Amino acid sequence: MAATKTVYQVQQPYNSTVPRHGVLTLFGYGIQARVDRGHLLVEDGIGAERRHFRFARVGHGLKRLVIIGSDGMISLAALRWLSDQQAAFIMLERDGKVLAVTGPVRPSDARLRRAQALAQQSRAALEIGKELIQAKLIGQESLVRNKLQNSTTADAIARFRDRLPTADTLGLIRTLEAQAAAAYWSAWGTLPITFPRQDMRRMPEHWRTFGTRKSPLTGSPRLAVTPPGAILNYCYALLESESRLAAATLGLDPGIGMLHVDTPNRDSLACDLMEPVRPAVDAWLLDWITQEPFRRSDFFETVTGNCRLMSSLCRRLSEAATVWGKMVAPWAERVASLLWASASRSTKPSLHTLATRLTQAHRREAKGAPALKVEAPKPDTLCRGCGKQIPRGKRYCQQCAVPLTRHNFDAGRKMAHSPESRAQRSETQRRQQAANRAFNPSELPTWLTREFYTSRIAPALANVPKPRIRSALGVSEPHAVRIQRGTVPHPRHWLALAQLVGINSPSAGVPPEPMQ
Repeated sequence: MAATKTVYQVQQPYNSTVPRHGVLTLFGYGIQARVDRGHLLVEDGIGAERRHFRFARVGHGLKRLVIIGSDGMISLAALRWLSDQQAAFIMLERDGKVLAVTGPVRPSDARLRRAQALAQQSRAALEIGKELIQAKLIGQESLVRNKLQNSTTADAIARFRDRLPTADTLGLIRTLEAQAAAAYWSAWGTLPITFPRQDMRRMPEHWRTFGTRKSPLTGSPRLAVTPPGAILNYCYALLESESRLAAATLGLDPGIGMLHVDTPNRDSLACDLMEPVRPAVDAWLLDWITQEPFRRSDFFETVTGNCRLMSSLCRRLSEAATVWGKMVAPWAERVASLLWASASRSTKPSLHTLATRLTQAHRREAKGAPALKVEAPKPDTLCRGCGKQIPRGKRYCQQCAVPLTRHNFDAGRKMAHSPESRAQRSETQRRQQAANRAFNPSELPTWLTREFYTSRIAPALANVPKPRIRSALGVSEPHAVRIQRGTVPHPRHWLALAQLVGINSPSAGVPPEPMQ
């Protein structure tokens, strides 16, 4: 008897398109990357939902190949294909940990690596550390002051930043950075996190606010227990990968750092280069939190309470890898130039200027081209009701907008008939009636009669904006609309309306254009 199929596999056609950011993210089980007849063949997915890609050596647009997980294979020929096409390979664990990063290999100068190894003795490490942390604290202070509107915390970060120039050891720089970070993340603690209405009943209570940056599971940012913390950890992993690629491209050793101490299984220099760019990643996440809701289906919680990202969200976040790479590039070149300058002082002062391989700054200066402007990507716009992706500029999808409109109408009608609203309307009516009784008709000019108003003033009011009528008379918007449409108001308003349309005498003309 023949065995029955338990999982039906559907062979999907090959796709040769790459996202516009040039980043292709693979996830699932049985991931494959190999070369066949000069083409890079890529496959990923789960079960019957498989994706197949086939890229030629020309016109593929691939810049980064990101693999999430460790279930699959990549051939040596595929790594060679990526290297020949100047594309990087990044392998991440499902919790965001960087497992492997490879990129185009360039020849390095031994003098630059020697200067990097001797940076602690040449005091270059101290200068580099001050500059990197100075930029980081400036970014944190600006974010807290301008976006979080917390001037007290911003002033505290500024005080730590002002002490940096006098710091004479790397240990003191680390201490100032840690104290500023504690104040910085405390300003995030009560930040509310929004989800679509239908997801709120399935939400853990601690997911509703940002909370602390440190996880209660580890006492550090690792193994975050909230969605924003998990997103930050993943984005920082992408930033670390880009920092490592930038250091290797410039001929630096990613493992020999300045601020971060030497630790096994960590690229200390890559962690150093991340520091001035972290506030940009934080600002991007803050804009996401304040403008768009999260979606419950993009996250899951392990049995220990660790919050993880679903593969679909990881794929969208990975598209920003090249953006973070462009932001870290000038800082990598700045560190390399400072190390190169220290090597010049110790050997010969006639060393040539270090090439700007990442930003092409020297070539752009020679051509008079402006500096590149890097903008962080925008998150998807989601419906506040169901979490469905919708076009930008909208807040609800078509299905959620109809009942919501009816709900708002019913709520507004209920509010209009509340005792407070009725009392406010009664007070307004009494005030208007008292003003009408106190009006003396003799105060009007003799030429300002009812016939003059209906024939000269009323037609001219059609060109006057309703807010100006409402402001000049102190009436409600519906009453201003009725006056503009021809209703004759109380005589006490005639003189103000005549002046509003520019009529101060019976011989004055009516301006043909609306008054601004």
